[in-house]
Amino acid sequence: MRRTLRILKRLGAWGGIALLGFLIGVIVLYILWVRSGPQTQLWHDVELEQEFSTDRADTINDLGQYLALEERVFRELDEKVYAHTPTGPDQALNRFSTGSGSDPRAREPNWNRTFELIPPQPRGGVLLLHGMSDGPYSLRALGLAMAEQGYQVLGLRMPGHGTAPAGLLSVTWEDMAAATRLGMAHLAEQRAGQPLHIVGYSTGAALAVDYALEAMAARDAEGQEDARVPVPAGLVLVSPAIGITPAAAVTPWLVRLSRLPGLEQVAWTTLLPEFDPFNYNAFSANASLQVHRMTRSATARLQRLARQGPIRGFPSTLVLLTEVDATVSPDAAVDNLLGLLAAEGHELFLYDLNRLGVVSPLLVADTAQLNQRLLGDDRLPFALTLITNAAADTRAVVARRKPPFSPAPTETEALDAQWPEDTISLSHVDLPFPPDDPLYGRYPPKDSHEVFLGQAAFRGERGVLKIPAQWLLRLRHNPFYDYQERRVLSWIDEASRRATRSEAQSSEN
Repeated sequence: MRRTLRILKRLGAWGGIALLGFLIGVIVLYILWVRSGPQTQLWHDVELEQEFSTDRADTINDLGQYLALEERVFRELDEKVYAHTPTGPDQALNRFSTGSGSDPRAREPNWNRTFELIPPQPRGGVLLLHGMSDGPYSLRALGLAMAEQGYQVLGLRMPGHGTAPAGLLSVTWEDMAAATRLGMAHLAEQRAGQPLHIVGYSTGAALAVDYALEAMAARDAEGQEDARVPVPAGLVLVSPAIGITPAAAVTPWLVRLSRLPGLEQVAWTTLLPEFDPFNYNAFSANASLQVHRMTRSATARLQRLARQGPIRGFPSTLVLLTEVDATVSPDAAVDNLLGLLAAEGHELFLYDLNRLGVVSPLLVADTAQLNQRLLGDDRLPFALTLITNAAADTRAVVARRKPPFSPAPTETEALDAQWPEDTISLSHVDLPFPPDDPLYGRYPPKDSHEVFLGQAAFRGERGVLKIPAQWLLRLRHNPFYDYQERRVLSWIDEASRRATRSEAQSSEN
């Protein structure tokens, strides 16, 4: 017996050594692979000292101070990056080359900056929160529509964004959450007594959920809100980052490795030329880590609240989601958020695959299971609107609506829209962009010399382009945007009315 135990211990020790050697080999191969790829540029390494962070939260107390700091960080960007980047024909698609087709400063306005839209007689406020590596441009179209409908709109630039990708090396989700609180405090001061809403896209949606939980926790024992942290009347969550790939858990090790001399490239999970004026093409391990940390934090708090039963008093929430999403988990929006809430007016707006496009196995594998799971479930505490083909043999589209706790859809609306012939699904990045978007739309604007990224298509041998095929294949505008916008505007109005009625009833009591 003792001999057997000694043999097992030796085998265990050798097995551990073999596993350690395997892991070291994987790390070495990964480092060699990364170092053989694109080199970092000035905009990947620059340090912008005037950027907002939680360290400045004690001195930056309102939006005016935040905007003054933002002005300084953009001047610093000009001095440290634009002034040292070459110009000329070979830089025509470099966003950091002055006067290039991708230079965001040549556009009016520069949508990388915080913007505010104030109609003549505002009837509420809306805070727009963009995603990680993104900028205020992503929610520009929705913001303009909401301003036309009478809402004061604040499109907030998140720290580390809109300037240089190097900002993704140090930004934390706590920095972005602090900026969110400043934005909501500004709207609360401007629109005292009126309904406030948050529209969040991707990581911005996770920030919206985090803020809502914080505002709910700030209520006193009698349920009265803290005026400094007002509870939103409604949330609109676009492609929300409620859950992301488990692979993000390895990013802390990449961040640590990147701090070693000569391994700076390891800090980047993606390094591409910077040709998009309003979105970084590079993505860092730290950015993945921050999204992972934020989603874990919000999910843990939601699950703790749900142990006491369905969560009540959460802001009216509309989730806009596509059935297939390579960036975030569509199921997590149901399992970790909507499914935990009480039936208090929440809804999921879900885009199906193009069912005419999935009939051939050569085109796509039908991995869409979420809609099938939801359509037959009579325990769902939220409404479901499914955008799908009217029939399997047509590109025409309908909206099927299913009320909470219903076993099947009860209403079908034919839409004046159909799937484009070349489209088999929507994507994580396209939901907030209309087909006529001047940067990501279906067709480029006439007589424009600015870069257009909506329908980029190239042919040739693989490995020639610096841009990966997956970037070119991804749809970047929503062919059903007009219907979606009408539904969002209607939702915001209804959430405002619901909040006003609730406030009136509380006052009477």
